[in-house]
Amino acid sequence: MASLRDIEGRINSTKKTKKITNAMQMVSASKMSKAERNTKAYIPYSEKMQEVVASIANSSTDVSHPMLSKREVKKTGYLVITSDRGLVGAYNSHILKQLQKTIQENHQSTDEYTVIAVGRMGYDFCKKREIPVALSVLGVADQPRFSEIKDLASDTVQMFSDEEIDELVIIYNHYVSAITQDVTMKTLLPITNIESSASSSDYEYEPNQEQILQVLLPQYAESLIFGALLDAKASEHAASMTAMKSATDNANDLIDDLTLSFNRARQAAITQEITEIIGGVAALE
Repeated sequence: MASLRDIEGRINSTKKTKKITNAMQMVSASKMSKAERNTKAYIPYSEKMQEVVASIANSSTDVSHPMLSKREVKKTGYLVITSDRGLVGAYNSHILKQLQKTIQENHQSTDEYTVIAVGRMGYDFCKKREIPVALSVLGVADQPRFSEIKDLASDTVQMFSDEEIDELVIIYNHYVSAITQDVTMKTLLPITNIESSASSSDYEYEPNQEQILQVLLPQYAESLIFGALLDAKASEHAASMTAMKSATDNANDLIDDLTLSFNRARQAAITQEITEIIGGVAALE
């Protein structure tokens, strides 16, 4: 049985750990709140961009663009968004399991796919398993700016335009609530599911629709990537908050158990001392 000093030492160290996890929980809650506001604030821009692009794309059969057309898929690009550090529960493992499962089910050779990694966890996962990584961005801020991933987003869209990849699939955690994040996998390119409630008469185009589409479509694709990153960051902070809350709760439970063990050990020691005193007195008589 552990000594009183050992139990007391474990109680003190657990209390210190609890203070750390509780502080990290509050920090993550603050970051999550801000990331959620950023995500919601970005939605109107994304929706307006989709509305304009859809209006042009659907208004005339004469307007066409390679990013709107499906082609034979010889190579798939997977844009994987993970965190740069741990302590986020199962946030990263769910994404990476989905990536690995998708690769195993759909590809026979590494020539058939490549990965665009956002976040160190996904990058390291791919490197350890010799999964090809075409592009990567590490160390993205907790509240990311578009400038941080502008080059990656632009290069990724260009890879599709240059037919280096024939489709782009994004895998990330979609923020539902503070306690729920869903692994989401959807095809970003080619763009085939754009709809608009606006009619073509709502806009006047200068110089013409096709030239505008040439500029807007890459920007729209890049906006989808950045929107997914904002969404993923909100999920990351929520997962971190939940993980730290769980750690704090576990620390409380452990402190209670150790305190009970300490009290029992102390009571046993006191009882032993009383027994020895009584025995000594009896021996003197």
